Amino acid sequence: MKNLTLEINSEEELKTVVSSLQEHFGKARIFLLKGNLGAGKTTFVKTFAEVLSCNDTVQSPTYGIVNEYRTKFGESIFHFDLYRIKSPTELLDIGFEDYVYSTNYCFIEWYEIAEKYLPEGCVQIHIEVVGEKRIFEVIER
Repeated sequence: MKNLTLEINSEEELKTVVSSLQEHFGKARIFLLKGNLGAGKTTFVKTFAEVLSCNDTVQSPTYGIVNEYRTKFGESIFHFDLYRIKSPTELLDIGFEDYVYSTNYCFIEWYEIAEKYLPEGCVQIHIEVVGEKRIFEVIER
């Protein structure tokens, strides 16, 4: 199991976080995001998608539950916000397992309700706000 702690002082430094994650967890495709409202989970996904050459605008999927973005290479990136999911069976209704067992990148905000459906090898990222800093505690699960 790999662990990593990264600290940034500005949004511009997020690309260094993404580069470090790619270096340390290169084969990982499922990223579980944890942090308070406003911690920067969606901003992190936006930056990661830019690094992956995403053509689409990344926005929080709060009301739609999942957004699909496409890279310039035609690959899909899936971005989930499970905050409004009331029960794990709702995940089955949207085909959640098909997404997470694909080879596509999946970024899952508020993932706790989906624990029993997640494959091994996910990377959990806890974003903590300390003043103007963001601290990323990263654990391979």
